[in-house]
Amino acid sequence: MKALSQKRRHPLAAVALLLMGLLVTGGLYAAASSVNEAQAASAYSASDVEEGDKLFLANCATCHGMNAEGTEAGPSLIGVGAASVDFQVGTGRMPMQMQGPQAQVKPVQFDDDQIRQLSAYVASLGAGPAVPEAEYLDTTLGNSGKGGEIFRVNCAMCHNAAAAGGALTRGKFAPSLEGVDEKHIYEAMVIGPQNMPVFNDSNISPEDKRDVITFLKEIEAQGSPGGAKLGSLGPVSEGLFVWTAGLGIIIAFTIWLTSRPS
Repeated sequence: MKALSQKRRHPLAAVALLLMGLLVTGGLYAAASSVNEAQAASAYSASDVEEGDKLFLANCATCHGMNAEGTEAGPSLIGVGAASVDFQVGTGRMPMQMQGPQAQVKPVQFDDDQIRQLSAYVASLGAGPAVPEAEYLDTTLGNSGKGGEIFRVNCAMCHNAAAAGGALTRGKFAPSLEGVDEKHIYEAMVIGPQNMPVFNDSNISPEDKRDVITFLKEIEAQGSPGGAKLGSLGPVSEGLFVWTAGLGIIIAFTIWLTSRPS
């Protein structure tokens, strides 16, 4: 017992425990990644992966490399998952029309089958976020009140409290979320495109993501019952409008008074 007690007080005991903890954590992570990769691969057929490979070589390899390893013109796609491809290609951001601060939304270049095939190919390269299941996109199951709270805490500082979007630094911006498909909103949360942070299931659960989508679709359906939106930028834009309009009226009235014959 005395010898065991002395070993526990050995200076290297803490280091040994730390190493053991790291090994166990790494092993659990590797096992979870393998499960996720197997699940992602099982969602697509071998023909989807094969056709996706052909589409990738014809349309994406110029920037992302022949094996999606990345180049100076585009990042590696190994491990980004099917959700990333479905979002970027499904919103028309990819293929990019030209280099710039961030990819712009434009008409989609591929049909749904081709997008699925590209997603299948990229998913086969490494584990990553999968395309969300339909149950997490059904806004009839969501709680808009809770979703609004989550949105205001995590998203409103960039996207605006009314989800109207806003400017960021160096020519980048947080886009408006009006009219964005439910699936693409969910995918954006799990992949973190552009300057957006990643909100994985540990940060915001799938159910909470559904609540956020429910909130966004609710305010989109409400429109602007109070009148003109003025960009939905809040009291600053509204105050500027009133100030400018009021000042214009005062100037016009002054000109009219001074132009009258005495």
